[in-house]
Amino acid sequence: MKTLKIPFCPDLSKLKLEEIAESLEEKGVCGSIDSANWLNDFPYKPITTFYLARTNERLYIKYAVKGNLLRAVHDKDQQMVSQDSCVEFFCKLPDSPQYFNFEFNCIGTCYAAKRVERNHKTLLTAAELSQIERFPSIGTKPFEEIDGLFQWDLTISIPLNILDIDPADMPEKLMANFYKCADATSLKHYVSWNPIKSEHPNFHQPKFFGTLLF
Repeated sequence: MKTLKIPFCPDLSKLKLEEIAESLEEKGVCGSIDSANWLNDFPYKPITTFYLARTNERLYIKYAVKGNLLRAVHDKDQQMVSQDSCVEFFCKLPDSPQYFNFEFNCIGTCYAAKRVERNHKTLLTAAELSQIERFPSIGTKPFEEIDGLFQWDLTISIPLNILDIDPADMPEKLMANFYKCADATSLKHYVSWNPIKSEHPNFHQPKFFGTLLF
């Protein structure tokens, strides 16, 4: 399983998310979403990287994507953003029976839940979602699928307490995986940071999570 150590960058708390988006590639640790786990059925693999950093209160993630086609139909939180050009972050504390899934389309719309398994979930509330900051490089206006070669970024900021992490008692690590998908596009794909070994596409498999060290 892959492992990354998240840099502690306290100065980020003084910046706006737009400013953090500009500096995260320099300050953060980088990972690649490059495991096309179901290559025979879904060979398309956009070039996708992510950058991580944290403060005492928040986890910052910047996704950088280069690929063909772009779709962002959904503009209301808790809609099925995985159908659009989408990036995702799943995580859990090592001893927890539950995990979180955060899914974002390229205009920053978020679907998020806490789960015991794929079909047993509790959606995050509107109040919790409002605390998740997002800065999409292409803006927030929805659109149907468009052809072409596109490069886009999405920077997000998640409060650690939403992840059941007490900033006064930081855990040693967090188990996690990062994904790129686009279910309803003409180039459907399912790509992950940590490889997934299963017959069919399924991101909801904590046993294949990698490790993020604090």
